Amino acid sequence: MAGAHPTADLQISRVAGPALRIPAAELRWRFSRSSGPGGQNVNTTDSRVELVFDLAASEALGPVLKARALRRLEPRLVEGCVVIAASEHRSQWQNRVAAQRRLVELLQEALKPPPPPRRATKPTRGSVERRLAAKQRRSAIKGQRQGRLQLPDD
Repeated sequence: MAGAHPTADLQISRVAGPALRIPAAELRWRFSRSSGPGGQNVNTTDSRVELVFDLAASEALGPVLKARALRRLEPRLVEGCVVIAASEHRSQWQNRVAAQRRLVELLQEALKPPPPPRRATKPTRGSVERRLAAKQRRSAIKGQRQGRLQLPDD
């Protein structure tokens, strides 16, 4: 995972299968002035961080994982790239670590295998009978509300 050294390769832990590693060469960094916390310090330092990972051109992921990630992250992608911005800390270093951590979490979520398909089931006989009995009770209650006129016998 993103650790104390943001210039190293990114370790994406996987539950099943081998661990994935994104080489540091595939990560691009951009720095700018932040509008976040820091007082006058933000006017002089480039503490805002943008981490850009070109998912479409990455060699770190296999074709199946890459296709899955591209499909799941499609709304977030900008020309095939994932862009993470971090400006919540005063220090550029802390923002770099935060951006890496968010990228790892995003990729872990996108690379999860799909859930098993739902097995179709039928309602039990008892639940069907209870439902129908409840409908009959409700119908009887509503039927009692109907003001049926009784004609006098002449």
